[in-house]
Amino acid sequence: METVRVLAASLTTSDLVKDAIVAGVLVRFLHSRFPTKYGTDVSIQHFVVEVLGFFLLHLFGRGWLVLVNHCVPEPYLDEVFHIPQAQTYCEGRFWDWDDKITTPPGLYLLSVAYHKFWMLKGCTPFTLRHNNLLAVILTALLAALCRQRIEARTTERVEAERYKGPYTKPLSAETPSPTSLCAYHTAVNIGLFPVLFFFSGLYYTDVVSTLLVLVAYHNHLGRIKQQSPGILNDLWTVFLGVATLFMRQTNVFWAVVFMGGSEAVHAIRSLKPEPEEWAPFETFGEQVRAHVGRWAVGDIHDPGVDEAWPDDWLICLLSIAVAVICNPVKVLRQVWPHITILGLFAGFVAWNGGVVLGDKSNHVATIHLAQMLYIWPFLAFFSAPLFLPIIVEFLLSPLKAISTLIAGKLPTSNDTRPSGAKSPVLKITSLLSNKKVYYPLYIILTVIVSLAIVKFNTIIHPFTLADNRHYMFYVFRYTILRGAKIRYLLVGAYTAARWFIWRRLGGGVLEGEKRSPSTEIHMGDDQKKKRGEVDATSVAPLTSTVLLWVITTSLSLITAPLVEPRYFILPWVFFRLLVPAWGVQIPSSSSSVPSTEAGKAKPAAKPTGKPGAPQPSEDKKGILTKIWELIEAIDLSLALETIWFIVINLGTMYMFLYRPFYWRTVAEDGSEVLLDGGRLQRFMW
Repeated sequence: METVRVLAASLTTSDLVKDAIVAGVLVRFLHSRFPTKYGTDVSIQHFVVEVLGFFLLHLFGRGWLVLVNHCVPEPYLDEVFHIPQAQTYCEGRFWDWDDKITTPPGLYLLSVAYHKFWMLKGCTPFTLRHNNLLAVILTALLAALCRQRIEARTTERVEAERYKGPYTKPLSAETPSPTSLCAYHTAVNIGLFPVLFFFSGLYYTDVVSTLLVLVAYHNHLGRIKQQSPGILNDLWTVFLGVATLFMRQTNVFWAVVFMGGSEAVHAIRSLKPEPEEWAPFETFGEQVRAHVGRWAVGDIHDPGVDEAWPDDWLICLLSIAVAVICNPVKVLRQVWPHITILGLFAGFVAWNGGVVLGDKSNHVATIHLAQMLYIWPFLAFFSAPLFLPIIVEFLLSPLKAISTLIAGKLPTSNDTRPSGAKSPVLKITSLLSNKKVYYPLYIILTVIVSLAIVKFNTIIHPFTLADNRHYMFYVFRYTILRGAKIRYLLVGAYTAARWFIWRRLGGGVLEGEKRSPSTEIHMGDDQKKKRGEVDATSVAPLTSTVLLWVITTSLSLITAPLVEPRYFILPWVFFRLLVPAWGVQIPSSSSSVPSTEAGKAKPAAKPTGKPGAPQPSEDKKGILTKIWELIEAIDLSLALETIWFIVINLGTMYMFLYRPFYWRTVAEDGSEVLLDGGRLQRFMW
């Protein structure tokens, strides 16, 4: 009852109206930036639902902030360093610095600007924490904008490959709309991501850092369209990259490696060499020379991740490396802003004598390969509802196999590259590549490498064992610290989680199957004519994009000896932005929504009544019909993810607010003594 009273006292009617207006403005801005195929207008039911989503996200965040300030009015944990430093900046003393703070002053500078803009009198814990509430709402908005641009770039790529030229067609009923319910729903779920949402009620750097990285990523997605970026955008890219570094030093990997690498790939793909017919290869050397020659002119091997196998990953990286070496001017023209960011960061490290600003003794960079084992179960735990497509595919696979046998069809290789019949080496490589007979060996090798990492590179930071306020303390206590056998057994969980994550990035299809429109660009001309419009929401990302994500995640994690869920925020956010929609809709006899199955559109419902009689208009549909149409359009896995996040958030909020505890010890005389000045301790990420 105390919680209800506090919330009721803080959430007035005028506040609710303001929140609704803000949510409406955000949604309208979203659609004005990316018009639908009907212009900038959207159906009223979609608009209401999207406004409701942002409104409830803001309301949920506001309630969390109010309860935190009611129960924990004083700075807590790392806020003990951040809030006084921000208050120092608010007083204009910009050269005073707390040596215990390891991150740059970007958060505090933005807080000063926030207070100046709203003409707030003082930098109190409440007003400073409110920065992160605003930041998490803007993060959701930027996530929607980024997801929309990902879908727009996907449309351009698939259509360009379909028509063998630049995609210049205007948006119409025949082309996919960049605006999608998937983009909006994904964005709301990113805002609800428990590790991110939790810190919207505290004054930490993580929320604002994520926001600025998404701003830079949104700009990056605008740079990889058909036209080359101008000099002003190049300078803006440098500015945004430096701004992300003012939040957290590890953002350099996302600004330089992930975004810069993606732009290098884009520069290579924009070369668009003419297709070339190949005769069957006679020798392995002839095959290598032919492929290297094609890579050198920009014809890189970069299939959708749903089509790629481990050999495709290796060939993709090799082809990109060859193309970059052979086209340095083209690549440098695109990526010089990111090289500049890297140079500025290197200058900072040389001037500072290290990466972190303060407390350098407890934050020494090291090689911690086990981080790349922990990341997979972390992603799998929070993304568990997204595995529904994989589970459905797995359950249906026996039925598909039986139907295939009944139809008398045998599986064949998807590889159509010409191969020679004389060279034994070529025969072996073709067998390994086409039949994928190496895959069991690949699995065994990854397990062996994981076991070696567990044995020789498991690092347990003193902070992990010394602080029982963090959930990671209990994760380590009941798993890794239980003994060597448990550590080795966990390799099975790491491997399974990695497999699930990789499959979901491919749309949830199992090995050997192809479903996304990205696979259909290799069809014959007669098949292309029968193909329907591209559903950009369900197209799997390119192999190069996913490999860059893995490389960037590795660089950002393996240099950190401390295992913290906050370090996994950006890898998870980019993973969620890349995950394609499931594309499964609830069947309805009255539905005229295009189906993605087999690339064909369902016929519209036949008109009823006598010929020439007026048909029911869209506006005259019943409210139940409109609600059902909305339900049909919702990705079931996204809806389950929303529920999952709300449950986790409510649980962690309850533990933080209402399950505090004291640190106690026993004195020499047998009496109980409270530690840390008798302050309450609280559970958190």
